Amino acid sequence: MSPANRRSADATVIAAIHHPLRRRLIDLLGVDGPATASRLAESTGELVGNISHHLKVLAAAGVIEEAPELAKNRRERWWRSAKASYSWSIADAGGDPAGELVAATAEEANLGHHVAKVRQWFDRRTGYDEAWVRAAFATESWVTLTPERLAELGARISEVIQEYYDTPDSGPGVQSAFVFAHGVPARP
Repeated sequence: MSPANRRSADATVIAAIHHPLRRRLIDLLGVDGPATASRLAESTGELVGNISHHLKVLAAAGVIEEAPELAKNRRERWWRSAKASYSWSIADAGGDPAGELVAATAEEANLGHHVAKVRQWFDRRTGYDEAWVRAAFATESWVTLTPERLAELGARISEVIQEYYDTPDSGPGVQSAFVFAHGVPARP
């Protein structure tokens, strides 16, 4: 069972979300909330025109959407996350070499993004208090199961993460946390 906000991604969406700057913009909008191209340019160190271009690509793919109710005038454009997570499989390409290439490249980029967030934590953890250092976790296990049970495990993990996403903490001591899991057939 998939979370209500999970969408299957076609090659256009996959290509849109796996550009490094666009991935960062998605993360910023998801964590910090709605923003203008100017604010995102300040956060990323990029030019406003470059940010605007990438926001349009993300909007065309349905990953983000305008938030016109936040604009103070007709020229100001605010953007927000479309609040959807995406899933895909290279099998969805149905043997199409271009689709398979897009999916495989996105999988590699996704793994790189995940590893970069963990490395970022390793580099910065000395700046956090002991409670955060103790709370951070990594877990791994070897399990023996069928493809159906692996899919079930993935769905259950996604449901747990979705519960925490849907009910964020607030108040003193709150931080954003990056949580991910992979379950893949492997050999020692």
